[in-house]
Amino acid sequence: MSTELIGVLVLALVFVLASLTGLNMGILALVSAFLFGAVWLGHPAKEVLAGFPADMFVVLIAVTFLFGIARTNGTVEWLVHAAVRAAGNRVGVVPWVLFLLTTMLCATGAASPAAVAIVAPIGITFAVRHGMSPLYAGLMAVNGAAAGSFAPTGILGGIVNSSLTANHLHVGGAALFAGTFAVNLVAAVMTWLVFGRRRHSDTLLTKEPTPGNPPAPVLGPEQAATLAAMALLVMGTVALSLDTGLFALTLAAALAMVFRATAQRAAKEIAWPVVLLVCGIVTYIALLQSLGVVDTLGEKIAAVGAPLLAALLICYVGGIVSAFASTTGILGALMPLAAPFLASGSIATTGMVIALSSAATVVDASPFSTNGALVVANTPEQIRTQTYRGLLRWGAGVCAIAPIAAWFAFVVL
Repeated sequence: MSTELIGVLVLALVFVLASLTGLNMGILALVSAFLFGAVWLGHPAKEVLAGFPADMFVVLIAVTFLFGIARTNGTVEWLVHAAVRAAGNRVGVVPWVLFLLTTMLCATGAASPAAVAIVAPIGITFAVRHGMSPLYAGLMAVNGAAAGSFAPTGILGGIVNSSLTANHLHVGGAALFAGTFAVNLVAAVMTWLVFGRRRHSDTLLTKEPTPGNPPAPVLGPEQAATLAAMALLVMGTVALSLDTGLFALTLAAALAMVFRATAQRAAKEIAWPVVLLVCGIVTYIALLQSLGVVDTLGEKIAAVGAPLLAALLICYVGGIVSAFASTTGILGALMPLAAPFLASGSIATTGMVIALSSAATVVDASPFSTNGALVVANTPEQIRTQTYRGLLRWGAGVCAIAPIAAWFAFVVL
């Protein structure tokens, strides 16, 4: 039995054991990385942990702490009320505003996790206050981020185009953006059909004012300072390309030093179980990637004689692996692997690139991706497990359906 196959079977065992025992999957994944990578294969522990996502770790902690401060001192409630007023009290419009807002942020150069980190916590609080599913608001933000990321000025659009140019291939920037936007718009419509057309009274957890907060949203000095910090987060990440996690942590630390009582309560908002879960899984997936599992799959798929089947398999590899790992990294790896296949002319380059890009980003709603993890981490603790399970089911469904749907729409047709 090959090393690659053993590694995949160990990952499947992690999922099974986590389901049966209820133990945090991240713990099992880290233990598996040690047993498989260090004990079985003999790699130094430092190499086994090389794939630990330090950036994701900092993002999750920083964002949940910063928005924990904003929730605790009433700033988020003030923003929610302002959003409802701006929408003319048409509550159903607000989730679509979240979609368009993250689309705009990513289309103008913001990293997808940065846009979701800014928009999703506000949207989730809005959903809880108005009896909607937090999944609905979170998914709308995630779908919007994916919809905007392949604009010519977006980060992923630049990565795909530069990778193709290096391999003497070309895809029109407008076509790539239009195709991926259409896929994620369809995903948003499906999100609305599943979660948005009904109210969920069981998620309305805060009908009464939170202890320590005023009965109605008030914009005092502390709330104004928090709003300023959130505005700085937007400007710093979008305009100055500052690291989302480190900048958010800096802003949260500054607020914590000034408003100590709020900071002590907000520290409890940091979603440590989610951080452990996601970082553990990503560390193990990174170990598999370092062993060449993704490269081996790509090479075997490229050798498949039937072009349409090979294209479908590449879309599934991009979608499934991206659900557990960096979308940027997966696209950066798969585009060069697919280049010889595309250069053969057996498949239309534009359609294949759109299908692969769509399959690799629409799955960002997985709870093991940074965007999905941000949705779970910013959900109130009382319904966090429920939200995680719902997002897990949604992510599995998207992984199964999105690649073949994108393949059929852009490659077959």
